[in-house]
Amino acid sequence: MEEELIYKEFPFLSEKQKQQFAQLGPLYREWNAMINVISRKDIDSLYLHHILHSLAIAKIIDFPSGSSIMDVGTGGGFPGIPLAILFPEVQFTLVDSVGKKIKVAQAVVDGIGLENVRVMNCRVEDMDRKEKFDFIVSRAVTDLGNFLPWVRGRYTKGIFYLKGGDLNKGGELYAEIEQGIKKAGISKDKVSGFNIADIFHYEFFEGKRIIFFAI
Repeated sequence: MEEELIYKEFPFLSEKQKQQFAQLGPLYREWNAMINVISRKDIDSLYLHHILHSLAIAKIIDFPSGSSIMDVGTGGGFPGIPLAILFPEVQFTLVDSVGKKIKVAQAVVDGIGLENVRVMNCRVEDMDRKEKFDFIVSRAVTDLGNFLPWVRGRYTKGIFYLKGGDLNKGGELYAEIEQGIKKAGISKDKVSGFNIADIFHYEFFEGKRIIFFAI
C-alpha cells in the first residue's frame, strides 16, 4: 500500500488519520481523471512526490494547537491537505485563484471529512487585509520575488516555502531568496534553509528545500 510510506515516517498516527491518508490516493486519482491538477506521471507517485513532500514541513515544526495557517496557491491541496490531516487541532485556509483546482481541493476535503480546513477561490492579494495567519505555507507557487510581497503583513510567525534549487551563494535559489527578501523588507538573518533529503532519505528529494522566513 502506497500510504505505508506515510505511516513509516509518521508512526504515531491515529486510526482516523491513517484512514484519511489512505483515502487520498483513490480520491486524487478519481478527480485527476476529470480535472488534471497532478501530472499523469506524478499521480503514480502521489504519496512520495506530493503527500510526503508536503509533510516535510511537519519535520521542521510541530504547529501548536489552535494555530491558523494559510496555504497560498494550494492547487489541488498541497501542502495544506496533508498537513491538515496531521494537525487536526490547527485551522487551515487553502487559497487558489484557479477555480478547477480549488474544486478538487474542496472535493478531497469533503471526501475525507476534514473539519479544520476552509477552501477559498481567490487571489491572496484580494483577501481582506485585516485577516492574518500565524503561518503561511506554499509549494513553489511562484518566484519568491513575487510571493513574499504578496503575503507581506499577512502572517505573525513565519512562512514555510517548499522549492527546489541551489541554496549556496551564487545558486539560483539563493539569488531568488535575496531578491525576494529585498522586495519584502525581510532581514537575511530571518531566513533558514533545510534540505528535505536530510529529512526523508529518498532520491526524489535531492535538491528540494524548505525555506523558512521568520517574522
